[in-house]
Amino acid sequence: MKRRTLVAALAAATCLTSPAFAGSHSVTVGVSWSNFQEERWKTDEAAIKSALEAAGASYVSADAQSSSSKQLSDVESLIAQGVDALIILAQDASAIGPAVQAAADEGIPVVAYDRLIEDPRAFYLTFDNVEVGRMQARAVLEAQPEGNYVMIKGSATDPNADFLRGGQQEVLQEAIDAGRITIVGESYTDGWVPANAQRNMEQILTANDNNVDAVVASNDGTAGGAVAALEAQGMAGIPVSGQDGDHAALNRIARGTQTVSVWKDARDLGRAAGEIAVALAGGTALADVDGAMEWTSPAGTTMNAMFLEPVPITADNLTTVTDAGWISVDVLCQGVSGGPAPCN
Repeated sequence: MKRRTLVAALAAATCLTSPAFAGSHSVTVGVSWSNFQEERWKTDEAAIKSALEAAGASYVSADAQSSSSKQLSDVESLIAQGVDALIILAQDASAIGPAVQAAADEGIPVVAYDRLIEDPRAFYLTFDNVEVGRMQARAVLEAQPEGNYVMIKGSATDPNADFLRGGQQEVLQEAIDAGRITIVGESYTDGWVPANAQRNMEQILTANDNNVDAVVASNDGTAGGAVAALEAQGMAGIPVSGQDGDHAALNRIARGTQTVSVWKDARDLGRAAGEIAVALAGGTALADVDGAMEWTSPAGTTMNAMFLEPVPITADNLTTVTDAGWISVDVLCQGVSGGPAPCN
């Protein structure tokens, strides 16, 4: 998505009249993370920090450790530290409301980071997760156009899980209606935890006497859990989807045990979050954020949002992630002999 760099505009504006930057006050952005169990969040964090540093802003953060109640306390603590803007990766979208209210009471803008917070006072920044779901299903359907499918979904408390599942269904519906594929198992994954995904996959395999031909898993962590369950049954190599471009998942693609990882370049998302948070702290209205669009949620909430574009990575285009510096060839190709480029 093309957009001019907010930091450049702010550098000129903030030294003039913006009250958030008046006098000796420097902007502090607080980030409330749901957890750090996913590999990608460290990449997001580094990108946010880099954007804030470029803008002369400070970074403080808290890790909710997958606890929605701790996240509310974390946000209260960040507000008490005097942050000028908040970036929140919500652990539980239905429980985060009081945190947004607390921020609003103090006049602190909120960026809903990668996960929807159903509140028009928050700026929603993410990738197009419905399209991610479509990309996952397309890749699996191309690899396995018929047979028994398993749907390993994300956390029931994360709206993204249902956005993804909706996109997947759009692609699979025609094949389902035609009787070419049958969904023989479907489960949410509590907290997106790979071990939970593995346990769910094991149970579905047992219930179906291992008669499974493909798995549409909603991220790389859940894909890893599904692949572990399949490998234990000697079924490695059936089509499995994921997302995030985790290094382990990209290596699985090179080894042939995962079909696709929809790459959402966390460096772009983190950089955008940092820039948007600084702009909002400087007094920019939600609707005036560069690149913002008006978007209506499935529940009917009209919000200001920005959606970045994902890229499906398969064995056919693995060089995309190495050329972008996302992963080294050595890490990508570890344990691979005679695999797809660049591992051949």
